[in-house]
Amino acid sequence: MYPAPFEYVSVESTAEAVDSLSEYGDREVTLLAGGHSLLPTMKSGLSTPEVIVDLASVESLYGIDHDDGVTRINAMTEYAAIERDETLWNENPVVPEAAAEIADVQVRNMGTIGGNIAHSDPAADLPAAVLAADATIHALGPDGRREIPAANFFEAMFTTALADGELLTAIDVPHLGENDAAAYVKKASASSGYALVGVAAVLETDGEEITDARVAANGAFDHAMALEPVETELVGGSLDDDGVAERAAAFVTDDVESYVLMDDEQASGEFREHLLEVYTERALETTIARVDGGSSANE
Repeated sequence: MYPAPFEYVSVESTAEAVDSLSEYGDREVTLLAGGHSLLPTMKSGLSTPEVIVDLASVESLYGIDHDDGVTRINAMTEYAAIERDETLWNENPVVPEAAAEIADVQVRNMGTIGGNIAHSDPAADLPAAVLAADATIHALGPDGRREIPAANFFEAMFTTALADGELLTAIDVPHLGENDAAAYVKKASASSGYALVGVAAVLETDGEEITDARVAANGAFDHAMALEPVETELVGGSLDDDGVAERAAAFVTDDVESYVLMDDEQASGEFREHLLEVYTERALETTIARVDGGSSANE
């Protein structure tokens, strides 16, 4: 199916992109990053933008910058580049591990982290990883720049805290401490490769006990969500306790009404609840095994 007619605009700077979002009056303007979310919706008729602003020539939106304590991933950086960045695997593996789980190599060579996060597809892999990483999203709009904590970014299906006229420019990912670890695991849909359920976990520890925990899920709800009851149950748990992951995973829907769980032709809400508990336990077990010199995810 062919998309509806549209005007195509290519920009070369973030300022030009922001200007383009407001200069077409009442016409619907959409940004084009990797295109793997936008183009299928256009072909199906679910999205009918009148103007498409292509970000492919904005050089400042590409690349990964490593600094002390934090790594900045610019918005047009492809999944494959994130997956291949060995330094990032050592700094905080939850984001590259999630990127490595996305679709196939062709998609990972074209899809971008900024487009993925801004689209906020409930079945996408990166939103949960960004939440668990405690990342910061950078945005640029008519009123200047602002920083949005990942915890406040994902609001609903295909809805984020980005304001009208704002462009997502980068994601800052904090580094893990010496005794910290992270993991991302998922149950993929056999037909699409999207997550029926995906769980990202980051555990901060003193080498013996869990001092802080961030656990987030995608696929189960209408947007990526932190599993706060699981996090609360983990804090203070011993790394030598073989049952800590299982006990914490039992709290996955402790503060969630059953109707909130996704229920569609891919899987029922009841089955997703079961998967969420199973994959949360797996994510936690994997993370605990990586604490204090355990095997990293890319080895």
